[in-house]
Amino acid sequence: MEGPKFIASCSFGKDSLATVLLAKAHGEPLDEAVYCEVMFDEDISGEVPEHRDFIYETAIPALERMGVKVIILRSKKTYVELFTGRITRGPKKGMVRSFPLCGKCAVQRDCKVRPIERYQKTLPPGTVQYVGIAQDEQDRLLRLEGGRQISLLEEYNFTEKDAWEFCREAGLLSPVYAFTDRGGCWFCPNAKRGELRHLYDHHPDLWARMLELQAIPGKATEKFNRKQKFSDIDALFRQEDQDALQSAA
Repeated sequence: MEGPKFIASCSFGKDSLATVLLAKAHGEPLDEAVYCEVMFDEDISGEVPEHRDFIYETAIPALERMGVKVIILRSKKTYVELFTGRITRGPKKGMVRSFPLCGKCAVQRDCKVRPIERYQKTLPPGTVQYVGIAQDEQDRLLRLEGGRQISLLEEYNFTEKDAWEFCREAGLLSPVYAFTDRGGCWFCPNAKRGELRHLYDHHPDLWARMLELQAIPGKATEKFNRKQKFSDIDALFRQEDQDALQSAA
């Protein structure tokens, strides 16, 4: 009978990568790192392009050289498919589902959580999951399922700052930390202003795709996040650019 496995949940952010590095540095058992990639559509990743390039061109090759097997999961569902689907019941029946709700993200549920849960069901009983939660994230640590989920960052007294530095020293710090302190899809309704501005400035093709979705009629909600339409954010950034040009003239 196959024995339990030791797996690391890996988003390739600082905390999850530092967890893998700690496991290798201290001889902790580790069978594989599991990464679930959310897709915007069938061809475009939901990862910020700089982070996706880092994952596939730098991080995964580095882990494989260390002898770490990397499992990549993807849902058959995509952000666009969920966005353009129709509501089948209730007062908004027939309307386009549109932007996911903050705090109740169907994309997180269907494109990330469910593929991971399906994979976990294939693992042998007693499998241990290393979760990248730092020592200074006590609220999250308290939610870990004792015995089945372990934080190596807590065991080795690593704060988030320590994890950041550990990854930097190993040459495995994602470039997204140059403009944000969090990970997330580039279309996330919880994206901070700096993340959205980066997308606007550096990835106009992806920005244009979001404006195309905003223009679809018959949506259940027009708001991208709790307060704004995506087109409102676009108008704000365009005005900022125009003001900057006028100030420089």
